[in-house]
Amino acid sequence: MSVVLAVLRLARRNAWRSRGRSALIMVMIGLPVLVITGMFTLSETMNVTPREGLAAELGTADARLVQTPEGTVLQQQPNGTSWNTGDGDGAAAPELSAAEVAALLGPGTRLIPFDTGTLRLGTDQVDALETDLRDPLTRGMLTLGEGRFPAAGEVAVTPALGLRPGEMLRPSGSPPLRVVGVVEHPHRPSLREVVGPDLPLAPPDAFRGPDMQGPGWLARTAKPVSWSDVPALNRAGLYVTSRTALLALPPAPDRLSPLNVRHTIGLGAMVIMVVLETVLLAGPAFAVGLRRRRRELAEIAAQGGSAGHLRMIVLADGLLLGGAATLVATVLGIATGALGAPVVARWGGQVGPADVPWTPVLSVAALGLIAGIAAALVPAVQAARQDPATVLAGRAPAAADRRGWPLAGAVLVLAGLGATVVARRQPDAVWVWSSAVLIMIGMVVLTPWLIRFTGRPAGRLTLALRVSVRDAVRHRSRTASAVAAVMAVTATVVAMGIGAYSEHMDRRKAYTSARPTGMLAIWGGTMSDATWSKLRAETVRRLPGVPLASGYQASDAQGHRYALRYTVRWNGTRTRRSVAIGDQALLKLLQGRHDPRAAAALASGKAVVFDPAAVRDGKLTLRASSTSAPARQLIVPAVVATPAEEYQGGALLPRTLVERADFTTAERQLYAMHRLPAGSTLPRDLAEVTYRVTVAAEEGYNNMPDPGLWGWLVGALVLVVGGTLAATRLAAADMRPERATMTAIGAPPGTMRLVVAGQALYISGLGALVGLAVGTVTGVALSRPMTTHGAGDPATIAVPWPFVIAVVVGLPVLATVAALITRTRLPLARRLL
Repeated sequence: MSVVLAVLRLARRNAWRSRGRSALIMVMIGLPVLVITGMFTLSETMNVTPREGLAAELGTADARLVQTPEGTVLQQQPNGTSWNTGDGDGAAAPELSAAEVAALLGPGTRLIPFDTGTLRLGTDQVDALETDLRDPLTRGMLTLGEGRFPAAGEVAVTPALGLRPGEMLRPSGSPPLRVVGVVEHPHRPSLREVVGPDLPLAPPDAFRGPDMQGPGWLARTAKPVSWSDVPALNRAGLYVTSRTALLALPPAPDRLSPLNVRHTIGLGAMVIMVVLETVLLAGPAFAVGLRRRRRELAEIAAQGGSAGHLRMIVLADGLLLGGAATLVATVLGIATGALGAPVVARWGGQVGPADVPWTPVLSVAALGLIAGIAAALVPAVQAARQDPATVLAGRAPAAADRRGWPLAGAVLVLAGLGATVVARRQPDAVWVWSSAVLIMIGMVVLTPWLIRFTGRPAGRLTLALRVSVRDAVRHRSRTASAVAAVMAVTATVVAMGIGAYSEHMDRRKAYTSARPTGMLAIWGGTMSDATWSKLRAETVRRLPGVPLASGYQASDAQGHRYALRYTVRWNGTRTRRSVAIGDQALLKLLQGRHDPRAAAALASGKAVVFDPAAVRDGKLTLRASSTSAPARQLIVPAVVATPAEEYQGGALLPRTLVERADFTTAERQLYAMHRLPAGSTLPRDLAEVTYRVTVAAEEGYNNMPDPGLWGWLVGALVLVVGGTLAATRLAAADMRPERATMTAIGAPPGTMRLVVAGQALYISGLGALVGLAVGTVTGVALSRPMTTHGAGDPATIAVPWPFVIAVVVGLPVLATVAALITRTRLPLARRLL
């Protein structure tokens, strides 16, 4: 029998004999593989490519055509679509007839109409598709789950609406519609949609793009609609989605190019971190196996086994368990991602056919196998160096430190700190993470020295803690792996917490608006005076009793519309402000009070500015720009005033000041301190007058800190507590003689539990403190590339103290409490003196 087969057989027998330890090792190695593989598969399955979505978009038709509004200049190309809505009032273009569209597509064309939009149901609205699902051209767009497809005066609904066949749907302002079927979208299970051949669709709030919504046709053509046919259809005002054109597009390029140095270095740093963490977590469990097999290995050595044979036996454990864990985790990860995609899509998103990105999945599997072998490497080296006579005599081998290791660790830490200082000034955070890898590896090398150094004051501790710390110091090779694992987890989580919270606080400081919280703004675009009068009247009717302040639009003598802006630095970022034109009523709204000084300045023809940095020598420099006329520069007198909110900026110009600069002004804006109730239909009501209206409500800064931080805390909880308990179980096994002696001299069970809990407290506490130091350095360094926006912009550094305390204090406490329930009763053992 070959040596390889022999060591694999020994590894299999040992794994089956110690099933609990083998399961722990497989979980430590396989869990990262399962999670990463599942995420890759989930992401790939939920990514519906244009080819996969053809049936849902076109059915069996060859093309779909959407009519665009009047004045839209449309240009479709294989690399994207551009459009310009022109300067009209937004009236719909005369719809092309089916015969005209068929003539554009050529003889033999068959068309069926369709339209997309929304359907109002009281204060709610749902997506709506107006087409005949009974026509063969629509086959595949929606799948019938219950009932039948609707005819005239009937509808089908998706399951998310919760309606069944036979129930009535009651659109606002229209006769009720009977539900006759339940249909499902092939890729969007969470879609709330109503489908029927004749629906009372609500007018759109605004024109957002020709591919969003609008009336059109599904077409079956005699010849394919290729990209060469698209320009002529665009000139006729038709947005085209063609089966032939989409299939002709090349596949999307790989997002992670191997030639991208930044991505390569970031991926390499991530791989090192994953392997390092897996090795540190699984290492104590392999050490448990080495302790239990020490006598067996000594007997093999006494019978002629070489040091290489002993190394192979222990490495075979890593190969067998790592391979099994990787195989099981890969299969479970693929299954989890494929089966979880439809579940996740029901909360939002889309799902396509199950798809596995084999290149990254196999790379992760290889990474797991390498991690398993690497985790067994240190125990393998220890097994090759053990003295058979000492082991067979029942004595524990003496632990000796490598003299050069503390120096090597210090050099790596200093090199990492230097690299961090340099990386902190780079625009990408990947360089900081790469530098942090050096610091962490250096701290792993320094960990045995830290354990010996922190064990010196153990004599001043109580009996239980003194025994725990001295045992941990005596078995530094075992303790160091667990401490380093806790350190790496804590450092990573603390660094992520500081970086993410700093970014959140920077966004909060950077938030700015030209309006105070609670202000409602209604802006009209380019439109005639008659259209604006209708829009204003409708606004007054829809907001009875709400005081409205007027804003004005500037135009030149030729009727070209101009926007007045200035640029100022806000939180280190160059911010371009649009200037409002108005009177005392608007000034009072912007300031939230009556300011006599600002009101007098506005009345005298001066600009009132809320950005002090924008005013120099009592002047404000403005740029008047137009899309159809040359830009101009204006320098106007200005005074600085205090706005209603601290985040507020902007400026207000009186009409007289603008008109002295050879502009005319016309009312095109309305402002009010009014909060719209939930479900308000005001935007849709005003869009019925003209879609060239924008309704905006200022809600202030309401972005919450990243909830993913607490997800990181849960992950850290599993890793820290799991790694600590694995190390304390190993310590409990190694301390059997001492614990037996303590039991023999009358030590109560509580003392024994305190000894084991002391081990957990020492391991998790030391690892958490060192991880706090490393994570703080990395987190502070991360804050600069994550929060700066240019040269001279100071970094925002913010520490989420509750989160950090939960990680650094809470996790060791939980690990200690969990260790208290460890079984401590042992039979009396014979001590060898």
